[in-house]
Amino acid sequence: MDLGRLRALRELSIRKTMAAVSDALLVSPSAISQQMTLLEQEVGATLIEKRGRGVALTVAGQILVDRAERIFAELEAAKADIAELENLVAGDLRIAAFPSVAAVLIPPTIQQLAEDHPLLAIQFDEMEPEESVAALRTWQTDVAIIDDLNILPGALDSNMETIPLIEDVFHVMMGKGHRLAGRDHVTLPDLTGERWIIDTASSNYTRMLTEACQGAGFDPQITARCKGFEVSIALIRSHAGISILPGLRASHDLQDVQVRPLQPEIRRKISLAYRKGQGRSPALRAFIAACRQKASDLNRHPG
Repeated sequence: MDLGRLRALRELSIRKTMAAVSDALLVSPSAISQQMTLLEQEVGATLIEKRGRGVALTVAGQILVDRAERIFAELEAAKADIAELENLVAGDLRIAAFPSVAAVLIPPTIQQLAEDHPLLAIQFDEMEPEESVAALRTWQTDVAIIDDLNILPGALDSNMETIPLIEDVFHVMMGKGHRLAGRDHVTLPDLTGERWIIDTASSNYTRMLTEACQGAGFDPQITARCKGFEVSIALIRSHAGISILPGLRASHDLQDVQVRPLQPEIRRKISLAYRKGQGRSPALRAFIAACRQKASDLNRHPG
């Protein structure tokens, strides 16, 4: 039985439409449909049925997905067992992480691994947490660095493990000479009437920020919605508005940008996720150790 078709079926059980599975697996919707037809011919049973604009698994389809989960877990365990026998940190390891944490943790981690384990090749993809979890589920990455703002505790698949890396505290960022720049800290009510610059890469971040402001008695006056940190900072630097951004961003060179602590604090927990069965892989263990060390260094020497 073809593993690629089984993965496509499992994705259909989660995503419900051919188009969504197509996006996740980077193949055309027609190719996904063809894979399902071939898989049904292979097992001699109907596996999916139309449900509104999407599809749903039949009883036979769900049985096959449940069995496939066990097969995938065993394959991961077998790969880890073989790698452990050799006890050699080598090969390719695929990492996915979102920009603010990737910028400060991934470069030094890769550098350290290159020195300690020259036979290990790290392949990095910048992804938002929800994207990286989907990539982890579909075997398109081996490690996903996520946060609890976008991936709620308990929301991960049962076949995934997590390891805590670092806690990030949000800060207020404003242009040099701003009226609040001289404060030791800033509260949300202090920001009433300010123009806001929002990073829209994460809808959960936007929702969190809006709800926090509403809890302080006002709606944020959003005048700029940006998909990149560079644009946000350029606008803040030019006094087009202020923003509340992750403290990890403050570790960058922010010339002409004032950074002030927010009180009370807003925090997020950042973790590393991987599939169960991979845990014994020497390559994964080496990456985890290096990444946690760099996160620990960052905690001791923020900025």
